[in-house]
Amino acid sequence: MTTQNSGAPRASLSVTDGALMMVGIIIGIGIFKTPQLVAMFSPNEYAFVALWICGGLTTLIGALVYAELAAAYPSTGGEYHFLSRAFGLPVGFLFAWARTTVIQTGAIAAVAFVFGDYAQELFSLGAYGSAIYGAAALLMLTLLNLAGTYQSKTAQNVLTSLLVLAMASMVVIGLMNLGAKPPAPAAGGGPGYGMLGLAMVFILLTYGGWNEAAYLSGDVRNVGRDMVRILLAGTTIVTLIYVLVNIGYLFALGLDGMRKSDAIAAEVMRTAFGPSGAVIVSAIVCLAALSTMNATIFTGARLYHALGQDLSLARLRVWDQVRNNPRNAIILQSAIAFVLICFGAMARDGFKAMVEYTAPVFWFFLMLVGISLFVLRRRDPKHPRPFKVPLYPVTPILFCLICAYLIYSSLVYTGRGALFGIAVLLVGVPLIGLVRKKRRVAAAAE
Repeated sequence: MTTQNSGAPRASLSVTDGALMMVGIIIGIGIFKTPQLVAMFSPNEYAFVALWICGGLTTLIGALVYAELAAAYPSTGGEYHFLSRAFGLPVGFLFAWARTTVIQTGAIAAVAFVFGDYAQELFSLGAYGSAIYGAAALLMLTLLNLAGTYQSKTAQNVLTSLLVLAMASMVVIGLMNLGAKPPAPAAGGGPGYGMLGLAMVFILLTYGGWNEAAYLSGDVRNVGRDMVRILLAGTTIVTLIYVLVNIGYLFALGLDGMRKSDAIAAEVMRTAFGPSGAVIVSAIVCLAALSTMNATIFTGARLYHALGQDLSLARLRVWDQVRNNPRNAIILQSAIAFVLICFGAMARDGFKAMVEYTAPVFWFFLMLVGISLFVLRRRDPKHPRPFKVPLYPVTPILFCLICAYLIYSSLVYTGRGALFGIAVLLVGVPLIGLVRKKRRVAAAAE
């Protein structure tokens, strides 16, 4: 193997790079879609804001669990590496199969459809315009990531910075609608407190993506110290933005107005800019989608590389030392995402189909990662842990319980797409035997 193709990434990401990557993944289309739903399930304004704060605290719990695992076991494989160490390669492989065929590629395809939907608002390309725009964005960002880690991380820093500025402007515009006067509490007729659990389902979907930071651990310069900083900084920034944006929505429309609005962000911007406000919102959503897609492509390809190393797959284990990226893994990941975009184009709502496809499988493996913390603590008590999750074992137990609830919710509230995602996961079970055989052959060759 040449030097260019050796499987050794150069640690090149700073805390700022990692935090902006994390923020760019999390702040996506959810903040433009879910506030109306959360408002519908909130009894009053105070509960509404408290729910978004609770969402940030819940995300922080998960981030603390991941911070310990990533600092103790740094790897480009992220969750795959944790699960393989805790439960063995078969479980790790099943996760890798799920991530490559359902979770990560499905997430990329889902965000591609959101980009396409809003790009259609700016310039329509016809009945399949959303899929065409989504595929074009996928191609553009794949080429950017193939150009090199420096190019993709620089683009991510720019995209995330622009996105944060755009969200800050929405906060200011929302607060200016009523000046310094806080909104009056909504009159009766709202839902009771029994619907708060359902509201949290939508909020945690909006906070989703923070776990992608685990795949940066092989690229971070000082992983033992900086992974914790990346996860905490990213979570704090996102929580602050989400809470302030939703307070801005409240000042502009009030809770009752939010419940009745199908396009909250568009209405807020319309109050400041008139009819052109909807165009501005479409541009901001497109920016958010591109930011999420780029960061997701960046982190997702790291798993393919780690899998190629473990299974001695020559093409997948390639790491281009000149561009400092897993070029073949990037190409394979984008090819699968393109197939899913084509699949989604045949559905009535491509984004909804992709969410249903990924949700149950995603939360199942996230719960397994939480359990792996207990397993690795018991199995490797002397292993160096630069960071330990506070309030152990309460914190990881809470994380696992949250994941279990979201598995249940994603199965109850989604449609046939969820069953299709589970079916694709089960297809990977018979392949575990092939993985074991591959490992035996590789071990014998050595």
